Amino acid sequence: LGARLAPPTPSGSGGSGRSVASHLTPRGGVGVGAMSRRERGPESGPGGAEVAAEDAEPESPDQCLSLLPWDRFSAWLHCVCVVGFDLELGQAVEVIYPPHSKLTDKEKTNICYLSFPDSNSGCIGDTQFCFRFRRSPGRKVSLSCFLDQLDRDLPVYLKKDSAYYYGYVYFRQVRDKSLKRGYFQKSLVLISKLPYVHLFRTMLKQIAPEYFEKTEAFLEAVCSDIDRWPPPVPGKVLQLPIMGLIMKLRIPTYRDKPGTTPIVQNMHQADAQISMALPTIHEVDLFRCFCPVFFHIQMLWELVLLGEPLVVMAPSPAESSETVLALVSCISPLKYCSDFRPYFTIHDSEFKEYTTRTQAPPSVILGVTNPFFAKTLQHWPHIIRIGDIKLPGEVPKQVKVKKLKNLKTLDSKPGVYTSYKPYLNKDEEIIKQLQKGVQQKRPTEAQSVILRRYFLELTESFIIPLERYVASLMPLQKCISPWKSPPQLRQFSQDDFMKTLEKAGPQLTSGLKGDWIGLYRHFLKSPNFDGWFRSRQKEMTQKLEALHLEALCNENLVFWSQKHTEVETVDLVLKLKNKLLQADREHLPVSTDTLKKLQTHINDIILALPDDLQDILLKTGT
Repeated sequence: LGARLAPPTPSGSGGSGRSVASHLTPRGGVGVGAMSRRERGPESGPGGAEVAAEDAEPESPDQCLSLLPWDRFSAWLHCVCVVGFDLELGQAVEVIYPPHSKLTDKEKTNICYLSFPDSNSGCIGDTQFCFRFRRSPGRKVSLSCFLDQLDRDLPVYLKKDSAYYYGYVYFRQVRDKSLKRGYFQKSLVLISKLPYVHLFRTMLKQIAPEYFEKTEAFLEAVCSDIDRWPPPVPGKVLQLPIMGLIMKLRIPTYRDKPGTTPIVQNMHQADAQISMALPTIHEVDLFRCFCPVFFHIQMLWELVLLGEPLVVMAPSPAESSETVLALVSCISPLKYCSDFRPYFTIHDSEFKEYTTRTQAPPSVILGVTNPFFAKTLQHWPHIIRIGDIKLPGEVPKQVKVKKLKNLKTLDSKPGVYTSYKPYLNKDEEIIKQLQKGVQQKRPTEAQSVILRRYFLELTESFIIPLERYVASLMPLQKCISPWKSPPQLRQFSQDDFMKTLEKAGPQLTSGLKGDWIGLYRHFLKSPNFDGWFRSRQKEMTQKLEALHLEALCNENLVFWSQKHTEVETVDLVLKLKNKLLQADREHLPVSTDTLKKLQTHINDIILALPDDLQDILLKTGT
């Protein structure tokens, strides 16, 4: 199998043969073929939606493993917390459900402080927001293999990051004279690794008001309902019962066409349960979030794409968290690879790390509400100051980018404070289109669809040339030999890539003028490029391994073994067994038939050997 042989040099441009890249469609990324069309056909649903045809159903997860009590719950949530205010202790976790859920002291402290708005926010009544915090390392998950299997089918921007938890909060603060403090203050918090913001927000809206009026038994009943949910399988229409209501939704897959939202049909229930179809599980109201910085959307897209340090200063956690999530989503279908904190406080365990002046600000997007940050983060290069988010009743007036030195306090006027000069010329068309929508009182959902499509086309125009160049790094099909190690990918060369832009650059799909070359040079140094390229490299390497496996299966291995010594044949069997293990361990994109064929080859070779060797090889795993 040639593990000892040096891999052959891939053919260059002069070589003939078909490029392996033709086999390759990026998982959860953006495909060259999928995106090189400038015009898309009209979608069948409103706002670029398509009626969901259920994808080819994967093997039922229930057949994959026997689920233990709380396993179904754990597939969606880590735990549910109730955080209250104690006069002596301050914020404290009062309840964790299920009781066996483990949180470290550091995690509990973070949850306590992040579950309450800063005192200056003045949030009276009910407030919903979300936060994100680092997980303590070293904890194992009983369902990790199963959940990884589901994770593989997700678009890259929805894949969970095992180093972080999300906290989804429903906070209530109302006057109560019977309490010493004069106020009832409590938060119901869902802790999850899943970034399904809209789903958990909708769920909290249903259960939290009722929970505040009832006892812990109600929370127990909610958790029991969740433990009956089907696993979060991408591509299937799921029905999730929660306290008499059925939420119907579909988790996107990496196969979905970017920019389309399949419609989940709201079917009538035979019984008395009310059904609610969720149009999305993760999207925020993009237009509403970007309203305060309406004229700077393109510049903000550049700052997020380049992984620049960004602070969102807002009057409340609701506004800060929604704006941060909107910023992160504006480069979709690219994944934002740096850290982001929808709501960040001075008590956060990373506060010192992120606010130190001894080094340059890190690549992170922070959402803050405490006035203290106006002073602490004064040295940050890009600051977005937003007031209360209200949809404009009239056309917003042109707002200039403000100089950083003018940002003295959190009471400074709303706007973007930066000295950054955008690489691309401003797209006046999108501004006019959205302004016209405001004049015509177009629904905010429709405005968000227009804005999301604009960001998508901008990101695709930017990433297509990179996808095309990286696909050219794949060796040619003829370089794959069953008797040699799989060929290596060619190295990424910034100079070679830049040369391709003259004929196959973003000008093919975007009419925007500007310094695209400068934007690419800056992007190639960013964490977003690093994350994107690593992901593509891994996919392409796995594809080469899979094609190598197929090449092996098409050989007459028994005939080969008869012409070689027993030592060489045993060596081949062990290597083939390792190939099978690798295919399973790394989830290589190979068909079940190919794996069965390879196993048959192994069995046939073993049966042709002497009995003593057969016994040893049949018992040997690797």
